[in-house]
Amino acid sequence: MIALALPPRLQARDDHELRPAVTVEIVKVVDGDTLNVLLDGEVVPLRLLSVDTEEKISGRPLTSPTKPQTVFGQETAQWAREFFAALGEPARIGLAFPEGRRRDTYGRLLCEVLLPDGRDFNLLLVEQGRSPYFNKYGNSLVAHEAFVRAQASARAAQLGIWNPATNRARTPGAPSALRPYEELLPWWEARAQAIDAFRARAAREPDTLFSHEDAAGFERAFEFCRADPERRVTVFAAVERFFDEQDGSLTALLRSGDERTSLRATILAEQRPALEPWLRASTQEFRQNYLYATGRMERNERGFCLTGTSPADWRMAEPEYPGPREK
Repeated sequence: MIALALPPRLQARDDHELRPAVTVEIVKVVDGDTLNVLLDGEVVPLRLLSVDTEEKISGRPLTSPTKPQTVFGQETAQWAREFFAALGEPARIGLAFPEGRRRDTYGRLLCEVLLPDGRDFNLLLVEQGRSPYFNKYGNSLVAHEAFVRAQASARAAQLGIWNPATNRARTPGAPSALRPYEELLPWWEARAQAIDAFRARAAREPDTLFSHEDAAGFERAFEFCRADPERRVTVFAAVERFFDEQDGSLTALLRSGDERTSLRATILAEQRPALEPWLRASTQEFRQNYLYATGRMERNERGFCLTGTSPADWRMAEPEYPGPREK
């Protein structure tokens, strides 16, 4: 998930001198980018920011063709278990929260893992070619240039995922499980550019433009609209799924990582022919699918709802990806 605004008192920088906000004990190493830790007396799952190691072999159905289960993913999970085991028993690590204490759609706390010697484990994964720089949900707020350099260096040295032999079947004719990085990287970069553009615009328009992950912003937008019957606000979001309503209208659930910011947008029945095909196309993989929607922020039994939108109130964020010639 993305951090669409800098948290208070945090400035993006590239000296990469993060300090741990808290020290925790590792309970379980799930894989290369997911850990369970003991935090405030309870077991909490972590998802590491800016990285996305390959899926380990589980035998379960794939969640996406872009995330195959690979031999290298399995090896990376085992490497991570051994790496953290070498820190001692119990292994203790520091956590930093550049985006504030936020969770993803699976309830995992988003963080940077800081090792006892001060190194950033997230960055180490990219330096060793065990993960790409994963900016699909936005560039790192504190170490973007460091991640870019680390990935470029790993690719030049053909480390890990950047080695053409990695995950290639060794038996002639056998299938290979390969993640399509040449397609993924430009797609992620387009999304990151859209998020950067939103962050810049939101800084200029804090009372009219809101992120679909900003719980406090939704409350403010709701109060603005309740106080002024003519007030309209704009939300930066991506569509998660659709629901057909009994009255013929369509509800679009806008992607969120927090139940408090669950936002639904209503498309009236008479507007569906003009708007629905475009909205559904926006959810396709390998598209830059962030968009802006303008309407009134209201609240009902299901949570916040953006109402009064027309086809003219929806537009795709830039950059367009793929471009017109690539579609």
